[in-house]
Order: sequence, then C-alpha cells, then structure tokens
Amino acid sequence: MANVSDKVDFTLSYIGTVDPKSDAVTCMHGPSECLGNIIQLCAAKIYPDPKQYLGFTNCMMADYRQIPERSLVEECAFEYGIDFNTLNACISDEGEGIELLRASVERSRNAGVTFSCTVRLDDEVRCIRDGGQWTNCDGGSKVTDLVADIDELYKKRNRDL
Repeated sequence: MANVSDKVDFTLSYIGTVDPKSDAVTCMHGPSECLGNIIQLCAAKIYPDPKQYLGFTNCMMADYRQIPERSLVEECAFEYGIDFNTLNACISDEGEGIELLRASVERSRNAGVTFSCTVRLDDEVRCIRDGGQWTNCDGGSKVTDLVADIDELYKKRNRDL
C-alpha cells in the first residue's frame, strides 16, 4: 500500500454469513473473530488512510490469537496513531460496528469471495492466499507483481480519461 495507496480504492471485506431472518452475523472462527473484524473495520472507517488502518490491522493479526483482547488493541492503536477511545466508541456504538461487519460480509458474498485472503483488482480475482500458499496468481504472487499490475491499470485508466 505504501507504493500504490494513491492509485487504489482499497476496501477490507471479511467472510462470514448473515442470517436473513435476524441479520445476525456469524464468523468462521466464532464471536471473537467477528469482534476483531469489527475493530479493524471501525479503524478503517475512522482512519481512512489504508497505510494507517492496514498497519493497525497487520499489528493485530501478528498476534491474532489474542484478538480481541483490549491490551492488544490498545498497543496496536498506539503504534499506529489511532485513538483508542474513538475506536472503542465505534465498536461499542449500538449498531455501528455490527453494521460495518454486516456490510463487509455482504460485499464479500456479492463478489463471490469465499477464501481469506482474496486479492481483487478491477473487480476480478487477482490472487488467493489459501493454506499458506498463493494460488490463482496469473500475474505472479510477489508484491512487485501486484504493484506492476496496479500501475499498468492506473496508467491505462488515466489514458482513457
């Protein structure tokens, strides 16, 4: 993101299910995963610079077994300049955090995404990380390959304008 944040509209989307009757969201690894996703989505909403909220998200994911422990959230928030109280207000607000998660899960479902992590570029699957391996990466699986594809698409879009 450090190389391309000005060229992409990056959106975090999580995988889960939404109960059509109750609108309740279920995450694959249970309620703590859902809460962790809400925390990360609130950070993205409040701090829209992907370099900042992705840094925060990666900090949390580095110690994912401790998500959503307050000490981990506070530590990562401090490290990435995220105000914990503002973040906590989003998480705790009746409906705001869960609505962010619900919209995220629906976005993934509507895009046909079933694997975490799926990298999409220009509404198409660019690469999938599954079982610790990159797959379906026709353009290559290195960061430089993705950056090159983004640069090429960006140049093409700007020529067409």
